[in-house]
Amino acid sequence: MKRRFIFAMAMSLSLLPVVAGGLDSAKGQQDGRTASSAASNSKATTQPKEPLSIAGPDYVIGADDTLHISVWKEPDLTNTLPVRPDGKISMPLLNDVQAAGLTPMQLADSLTEKLKKYLADPRVTVVITQMNSQRVYVLGEVLHSGALPLLPNMTVLQALATAGFTQFANTKNIYVLRTVNGKQQKMAFNYKQAMRGDAVAQNISLKPGDTIVVP
Repeated sequence: MKRRFIFAMAMSLSLLPVVAGGLDSAKGQQDGRTASSAASNSKATTQPKEPLSIAGPDYVIGADDTLHISVWKEPDLTNTLPVRPDGKISMPLLNDVQAAGLTPMQLADSLTEKLKKYLADPRVTVVITQMNSQRVYVLGEVLHSGALPLLPNMTVLQALATAGFTQFANTKNIYVLRTVNGKQQKMAFNYKQAMRGDAVAQNISLKPGDTIVVP
C-alpha cells in the first residue's frame, strides 16, 4: 500500500512541469493575440483621414485653388498641392499636369490614365480643400472689404454677413455689379427687406467676379 502511494505521488510530481508548460504556452499565445490585436487597432486608429471636399462635383478647378490628391496605397504620390497661376500642379513621376479648367473627377481620370504607365492599377481621388480661384468682392461701408472666396450657392446676404457693415452703411441701396457678355449689369439689393423676407428675389446667388457695393 505504501509503495502504491509513493508511486502515485511520483507520477503526480512528474506531470507538474507538463501542466505548467501547457499553461505558460497558452498564456503566451493569448498574450501574443492581445498584442497583435492592440497593434492592429493602433494602426487603424493612426491612419490619416482623407479631407472632405468643400466644393461640389461640378466645381471647376482654377488657379490658386488647393487640392488634396490621394493615390490608393501610394503614400509618396498622395499630397496636398496648390494650383499654380499657370493652372498646373506638380506631381512625382508626372511632373506638370494641367488642373485648371477641369472638375475634380475629370482631373482624377486624367491622373489615373497618366499613372498607368508606372502603376498597375492606380486609383486616384481629388478633393478641393481650398477654393481661392473663384472670388466675389465687397466694397464700400463694410468692416471687411475686398475679395471673398465664393462658396457654393453663396448669396448676397451670406456675403454681407461675412463682410459686416459700418455704422454709416446705407443698407437700403446696396447693389451688385455683374459683367455679362462684356456689359455691366447693376442689380439692387435692399438688406432690410431681405432680412424681413420681403425681397427674396433680390437675394441672388453670386457668380465669380461679382462686386457688391454698400454705399
